[in-house]
Amino acid sequence: MMMMMPAQHNEREFFLELVKDISNDLDLTSLSYKILVFVCIMVDADRCSLFLVEGPANKKTLVSKFFDVHAGTTVLPSLSNSDEVQVPWGKGIIGYVAEHGETVNIPDAYQDHRFSDEIDKLTGYKTKSLLCMPIHNSDGEVIGVAQAINKSPGGALFTEDDEKVLEMYLPFCGIAISNAQLFAASRKEYDRSRALLEVVNDLFEEQTDLEKIVRKIMHRAQTLLKCERCSVQLLEDIESPVVKFTKSFELLSPKCSADMENSFKDSMEKSSYSDWLINNSIAELVASTGLPVNISDAYQDPRFDAEADQFSGFHIRSVLCVPIWNSNHQIIGVAQVLNRLDGKPFDDADQRLFEAFVIFCGLGINNTIMYDQVKKSWAKQSVALDVLSYHATCSKTEVDKFKAANIPLVCELGIDKLSFDDFSLDVDAMVTAALRMFMELGMVQKFKIDYETLCRWLLTVRKNYRMVLYHNWRHAFNVCQCMFSMLTTAGFQETLTEMEILALIVGCVYSVTATQPLVQYKSEHHHFNHAVMILQSEGHNIFSNLSSHEYGELMQLLKQSILATDLTLYFQNRNSFFELVSKGEYNWNVKEHRDMCRSMLMTACDLGAVTKPWEISRKVAELVTSEFFEQGDRERSELKLTPSAIFDRNRKDELPGLQLEWIDGICAPLYETFAKLNPKLQPMIDLIKANRTKWEELHHRHQRSQETSSPRNADATTTSCSDPFFSVS
Repeated sequence: MMMMMPAQHNEREFFLELVKDISNDLDLTSLSYKILVFVCIMVDADRCSLFLVEGPANKKTLVSKFFDVHAGTTVLPSLSNSDEVQVPWGKGIIGYVAEHGETVNIPDAYQDHRFSDEIDKLTGYKTKSLLCMPIHNSDGEVIGVAQAINKSPGGALFTEDDEKVLEMYLPFCGIAISNAQLFAASRKEYDRSRALLEVVNDLFEEQTDLEKIVRKIMHRAQTLLKCERCSVQLLEDIESPVVKFTKSFELLSPKCSADMENSFKDSMEKSSYSDWLINNSIAELVASTGLPVNISDAYQDPRFDAEADQFSGFHIRSVLCVPIWNSNHQIIGVAQVLNRLDGKPFDDADQRLFEAFVIFCGLGINNTIMYDQVKKSWAKQSVALDVLSYHATCSKTEVDKFKAANIPLVCELGIDKLSFDDFSLDVDAMVTAALRMFMELGMVQKFKIDYETLCRWLLTVRKNYRMVLYHNWRHAFNVCQCMFSMLTTAGFQETLTEMEILALIVGCVYSVTATQPLVQYKSEHHHFNHAVMILQSEGHNIFSNLSSHEYGELMQLLKQSILATDLTLYFQNRNSFFELVSKGEYNWNVKEHRDMCRSMLMTACDLGAVTKPWEISRKVAELVTSEFFEQGDRERSELKLTPSAIFDRNRKDELPGLQLEWIDGICAPLYETFAKLNPKLQPMIDLIKANRTKWEELHHRHQRSQETSSPRNADATTTSCSDPFFSVS
């Protein structure tokens, strides 16, 4: 006996070391791996597996944390969802042990009716002897099953001593696994709580753009629930008993799409999947009942439309759909997530989290919708005032004055130059210059425009412009002058028809940009209506001598020209135009190409100030931003909102950086394309580059001042950066 004491002492020390090793590990993955390696060593098993209990009490399953671990393994194997083995509760030997909490020791697995050879067939491994034992937590509940296969050397059987060793070791494993699961659950709750706080922060940051806030919501939902697809559908009428969705948004996870931005854009363009979203019976059910729907197996649920799923090309396994409520407890839409990335169904914890998440989302969406309604009301009021002004026409005295005036030549006015000074003419001189442009282009003679009517029309248009800092009559004239100089410099008047040129020039006179309330309310269609109203006023129809066919054609061209000032349309069409010119495939004889070019010309002239010499371009930028700041001030005072950077007077020092983004992202590519189409327009690019250099200097100066600022010299820094427009000569 004395001879055995050291060996027993060493075994006890070894056992305590194993217990100590697992007791200090709170990572469930590495802990599970250690447990299996130690089990292999203690019972001399060739391979071991560990299954943990998952799911609610009525839907328990056993999921392999690690499968077929070898005793000699020194590297932690990767664990992916595809390697996971799931065993139904009570099925097979693993399920039997978990359900009954009993140890199973089988000398020949193939002689036991409970054994399934599916894994052996899959792996090519032959199971002989098998020892399977439950793992309990401190409350005596089965939380897992440890399985040892094929005792070494080959052909040996697992003994009662092996059972006793595991009976001693596995209770410690149960405690360690419970601790690791509690730690993982607390970390998960912490991450989810932090994500919910980030959601609240997002909602406070963005309450003006519905698309942006829904986009943020879907990104957060995917982060929280780790799903393949997320969608939000908004109801057309929250008061109507008939459920009809008017807007649908969707977002794919990176697993489903390498480019989430494109996925979001595709959904906005009404892909077939988005059509399925709007006609989704599950979403309609949730919207009508106000109750969440959690489907673990879509194809086994009668509420699920399998045919629509197959048509969409996206295989849906599990669905979690919850209603979105506003502050008045009215349903305004539904939020839906599909297919957890790990392949498991959404559980009760996912549902509780998603419901809490959607509460905040509902408030954010509701606030954004209310903001849009307030903005529309504000715009309606401004438009109503504009409509009243439409009836204010110029006086006969003014018309007689310009009718009798001598009109300077083009060379005297300098309006044929691309570098024309936008501030060189006073308000009356701009009218005479506009008259000269109509005459120089042959419009008066070609279309038999009555000269007195032309004078009256120009003066009335001038009178109807709003008294704002930049987007006023001067801006309209400068857009018109830019068009005139581009047409004459590049020789476009020899390529375009006289009808097209007339539509472009008249369209420029009506060029009101998106800062106007009417744009926010009715977009550029309102500009066209404005044009028609003035033209139809008595004594203002400069097209009165056109035939009905010519009049119809001209009005279509005019409408296209005015609508082209919408930057949204510019972004939709510019890539096609850029590609045609870049590849040398642009053809003036193709109608679609000509239409595209005229639209791009309208945008180029609307943004033309960026192509002028620095002093002019800088002054225009100053006026534009001052006008934007006034709008931002109104948003802050009247709507109690923090305006975006370009409208925020408090962020004036960021303007050089914003100007660089404006030039690089919006302007430069357009003018570079026109220079490729016609090299005579290259001077516009040269001036853009020179202006960009100036803005870059201001931007770098601002960055340096930010880096060197401190409490001691904060006042000096503020002074030097307070007005960046005058910092570079």
